[in-house]
Amino acid sequence: MKQKKIPLRMCLGCKEMKQKRELIRVVKNNEGEISIDLVGKKPGRGAYICRSADCLEQAIKAKRLEKAFETTIDMDIYHILKNQLEENDG
Repeated sequence: MKQKKIPLRMCLGCKEMKQKRELIRVVKNNEGEISIDLVGKKPGRGAYICRSADCLEQAIKAKRLEKAFETTIDMDIYHILKNQLEENDG
């Protein structure tokens, strides 16, 4: 039986290739709105971050989300991501 290919994506924090399911997707839609996509089905350009606070901090510090989407990111998006990580840990 043929094995299914597992999609890999790069984390913006640690720059490691990981399985798509292990990462949180941040999406920029056609209107330029940035949102969190926990299911992975929203339309738009996606960027991925590990489910660890260290990776999120690295991505924020290096402004990697802003570079990936070529726009400024509102601090509310970062707060939502931090809250999401805390919920997963607890």
